[in-house]
Amino acid sequence: MALPLNEWLWCHEYWLPPGITWEDMKETEEIRYPQPRHLLLSVPLALLLVAIRFVFERNVAVPLSRKMGLREKVRKKVPPNPVLEAFYVVHRKGPNKAETERLAKQCDLQPRQVERWFRYRHNWDRPSLTKKFCEASWRFTYYVTSFCTGVAILYNKPWFWDHRECWVGYPQQPLLPSIFGYYMLQLSFYCSLVVTLPFDIKRKDFHEQIVHHAATIFLISFSYCANYIRIGTLVMIIHDAPDCILEPTKIFNYLKWRRTCDALFLTFSALFLLTRLVIFPYKVIYNTYYYSMEIFQPFFGYYFMNALLMTLQLLHIFWSCLIVHMVYKFMKCGTMEKDLRSDTEDSEKGEDETAQRREKEVKSNGSVHSESSSNGNCVCKEMPLQLNGRTLPANGHAKTR
Repeated sequence: MALPLNEWLWCHEYWLPPGITWEDMKETEEIRYPQPRHLLLSVPLALLLVAIRFVFERNVAVPLSRKMGLREKVRKKVPPNPVLEAFYVVHRKGPNKAETERLAKQCDLQPRQVERWFRYRHNWDRPSLTKKFCEASWRFTYYVTSFCTGVAILYNKPWFWDHRECWVGYPQQPLLPSIFGYYMLQLSFYCSLVVTLPFDIKRKDFHEQIVHHAATIFLISFSYCANYIRIGTLVMIIHDAPDCILEPTKIFNYLKWRRTCDALFLTFSALFLLTRLVIFPYKVIYNTYYYSMEIFQPFFGYYFMNALLMTLQLLHIFWSCLIVHMVYKFMKCGTMEKDLRSDTEDSEKGEDETAQRREKEVKSNGSVHSESSSNGNCVCKEMPLQLNGRTLPANGHAKTR
């Protein structure tokens, strides 16, 4: 059964234009064409990139963050409580009002103390600024390397300037060694992102990132097998350009270099909207949808390729809406207050919601005591956190009752 399935999967009618078979794509000593088996090389290369990233983050990014003055936020230590810890491990989020009251009775605590414990626990699990800095530094290093490599390879290629050249001689377009290396670099990187996805920072667009990585891997793999390599190289270099600005913007945001961060953010926003909403649809999607039909009749690969490109374009529109919203807030507030695009973690969101709910309840109960300082400001007094017969005041020193 495996043989018929393999024959069906690699049927030339799916991958190649009408009138072209795999016999026409056989390699010779003088001419080499893309072969599906070449993609297997991306697996060990992806693992190699994961190893390089591990070494880079610990030996380059971490010392660099210290030299650049990155300061971690002070986190309050979470007092041990087996009941609350068991609930947190199972649900990974704070309890609702009914669950809070139930847990408070089980632990002999006030509901406010339970909410404060979960707020501290959420904050303790949040990724550190050092981890964010290392991740952004690695991606910045890769994107700059990839973009410079792409420019060096493509600047003298005819299809880089005249996009109709993408279809001259298709699909019997020889595979150049430089293009092969560029393809393997890109495919290996996105495969490595899939490997490290469970360990990377989970952002609010986590599911969109999974769709993006899957569509990108499918697009690179299919374009290589169907010899859409000229279009594929254009897609890669267009995507790398704004990412070279995005990652350093995150880095300077973590370092609190506001002016540099704001300038890079505006540059990134303009470049992202230009490349993803103007250049990509006009130079790539229009090219594959219309110009290609001047050479061959539509076939399955034609529709599948355009479907993958449209999936990427929908993600571009989604992220563009987020960026436009951030630009609006930037123009309104005069500075960028949060991380770029998707760099707000779920744990932060849950913590903020818990804090807001707590503040509303405190205000409604009138249980916030404040005293006026000499300069007229009000200072809130934290209620001590009581756990297992011990009282933990706001300064963190425990007193036994």
